[in-house]
Amino acid sequence: HTEEKMDLVKGIKERRSIRKFQDKPIDRKLIEEIVETARFAPSWKNTQIVRYLVVDDKEKIAAIANSKCTYGFDYNIKAIAGAPAVVILTFVEGRSGFDKDGSFSTPKGEGWQMFDAGIAAQTFCLAAHEKGLGTVIQGYFDDAELKKVLPIPEGQQVGAVIPIGYPTEAEVAAPPRKEASELLTFI
Repeated sequence: HTEEKMDLVKGIKERRSIRKFQDKPIDRKLIEEIVETARFAPSWKNTQIVRYLVVDDKEKIAAIANSKCTYGFDYNIKAIAGAPAVVILTFVEGRSGFDKDGSFSTPKGEGWQMFDAGIAAQTFCLAAHEKGLGTVIQGYFDDAELKKVLPIPEGQQVGAVIPIGYPTEAEVAAPPRKEASELLTFI
């Protein structure tokens, strides 16, 4: 198991947000393999609320790579437009953080839904990295506009937009990171 742990640590340290992709389609089988791994992400009371809606049609990608869906954020528009596929990570509303009667289980309220979506997004991106694909997790999008151009199922909310593809560069430099001593406090 030591070798597996080292590969995990290496993957965590080497995975980067990728915004420029090769013009090369992704085999749907490969995306299925990534979701096969990502499904093991933990969730509140094992509710498994996250869903992966994959957009790999160029016309549909173009329909979401616009100023309405991205609040005009050009950086995200370019990443989406240049990706061979875009994963719309959604979550089933009203389950994570809730009791069966619909009340909140904790004072965190509905916030736990996004926590679970975040765990799943990172797990998905690490699994994609392991398969040689690059990803970037985008949180700046207009849910209502996305729902106008994509068939987001009723009762699901968009948690992240994740362009995915083969990176154009072999290695992207790591941005500066704080030292562990700055992040860690024993109390």
